[in-house]
Amino acid sequence: MEGNYPSCRVTAVMEPAIPIPTLHLFPILDKMLIELLASLSSEEWHKSTIARLWIVKDIAAHLLDGNVRGIAILNGHEAPPPAKPINNYQDLVEFLNQLNASWVNAMKRMSPQMLTQQLEDTGKLYTEYLKSLKPFEQAKFSVLWAGEETSLNWFHIAREYTEKWHHQQQIRDAVGRPGIITKELFLPCMDTFMYALPFTYRDIKADAGTMIEITISGDVGGNWYLQKTSYGWQLSKEALLTNITSEVILSPDTAWKLFTKAISPQIAMGLSTIKGNTSLAKTVFNTIAVMA
Repeated sequence: MEGNYPSCRVTAVMEPAIPIPTLHLFPILDKMLIELLASLSSEEWHKSTIARLWIVKDIAAHLLDGNVRGIAILNGHEAPPPAKPINNYQDLVEFLNQLNASWVNAMKRMSPQMLTQQLEDTGKLYTEYLKSLKPFEQAKFSVLWAGEETSLNWFHIAREYTEKWHHQQQIRDAVGRPGIITKELFLPCMDTFMYALPFTYRDIKADAGTMIEITISGDVGGNWYLQKTSYGWQLSKEALLTNITSEVILSPDTAWKLFTKAISPQIAMGLSTIKGNTSLAKTVFNTIAVMA
């Protein structure tokens, strides 16, 4: 009887590796944020930050907004439509700025202690929501600063990680507390930010084979390569050619501040090193990896 049955083979379908895994880092970053906020004095909560109009407490409130909005989406909440149509990128930036400002202003009524507790509670719920997303399915929100009209969930999650990382770093920068510029926490943020480079260079003319090396110095840094191909500019973590046309070397502090628009391209250039074709390399300093 055994020979009368056809053989059956079960083939496992393997998903590709996530290009930038960040989900496992959310609890670590959230824990460090809560410890940081719990240690702040009343004076430190009101310190100015490089986010210009926001003090430390305002940035903490903005981080809470990110958690709350994510949890609302998980529970099927539909936010009210914008007061005016969003027809382009700038319209969306203005809408988001107004949305952020209204929340931060309302949170001025909340004490630092309550804000910290809310961040701790909602951070866990928000991470659980992100865990429910299938990494290679289409995300609800695209990563527009990378030029994408649609994005996959893994990239949306990585973008959310950069939000949590750079806003916490803004607080640490304001109160003089180091802690998250480490290879484990910093490098995934930079890997994600670098996805803005091909979009930044989209209108830059160059011969096929032109390659720009972007280096973030130090033990926490790394190297990224932007190459012009017949399909446009492409980003890689490995040098596909031996001949580098331009090289840009940034410190970790300069890199995160440049990509989040905390310092101007001119200031960032003054703090960095450019080798090779200077004209081609300068466009790196126009890269913005936040909605601004």
